[in-house]
Amino acid sequence: MIETRLLHYFLTVARERNITNAARALHITQPTLSRQMALLEEEIGARLFIRGSRPLTLTDEGLLLRRRAEEILELLEKTEAEVSAREEQVEGTVSIGCGELASVKLLTDLMESFSRRHPQVSFDVYTENADQIRHRMDNGLTDIGLLLEPVDMERYAYIRLPVRERWVAVMPAGVPLAKREHVTAGDLAGIPVILPSRQKVHAEVANWFGACYDSLRVIGVSNLGTNAAMMVRAGLGYALIVEGALPFLDQSEVRMVPLYPELTATSVLAWKRGQPFPTAVSRFLEHAKSLLRAEAE
Repeated sequence: MIETRLLHYFLTVARERNITNAARALHITQPTLSRQMALLEEEIGARLFIRGSRPLTLTDEGLLLRRRAEEILELLEKTEAEVSAREEQVEGTVSIGCGELASVKLLTDLMESFSRRHPQVSFDVYTENADQIRHRMDNGLTDIGLLLEPVDMERYAYIRLPVRERWVAVMPAGVPLAKREHVTAGDLAGIPVILPSRQKVHAEVANWFGACYDSLRVIGVSNLGTNAAMMVRAGLGYALIVEGALPFLDQSEVRMVPLYPELTATSVLAWKRGQPFPTAVSRFLEHAKSLLRAEAE
């Protein structure tokens, strides 16, 4: 069986095309390297070099061995790296803040696939709006945030997720508007409404209402869609939220009706720029980037 050391020596000679230069690169003597190459030819049972050529030239058998040796050593290096990574126990906690969004489905898929690879890592999930999550990230309480745009990203690195967050009106199931395929700003004029509490998001919704905004009866604001839906269920008014906030909505009591013209948003997976992270967090970010990049392709 040919030793990998001999293959490494052979590839160095093939690259340098000179025994003396190859010996210098390998930090061994030229006679020692010449003997090693003679031993390799003996084990192979074929001449690998055209003797006397300047620079040193490979025979057809030498060219074939060069190609195979490169493949063998590359595969060996890859296997060693994979075994080393598998043996390394990644432990710790990844702290993630997220809103109630459709993109949470993608986030939990990333968490599940990462957990299968690193079962010793646990997740600490905190649910709030983007402003509160950013505050926690700035203070080191949360590692990664899933944030609904628009949001100020000046201090953060991020990946924009390929999920469309659609805005809907949540209303009691028995009202006439609940039977509509969509509702307009004019349909909601004069009806008590519950709006999102985040200033930037509130402004987006206000822009959608346009001239009708002045005629709105804003009865309250809420930072989470589930709480807003409970307010609707209690008869306080209609709520404007993103559809993904209520994935398991019982539509026998309240219904979600899309806005028209359609109002949509995107979300980002963000982390503080230049922040040193524990191994578990760094590995999770690498995992997320890799899978999301592959999905985009």
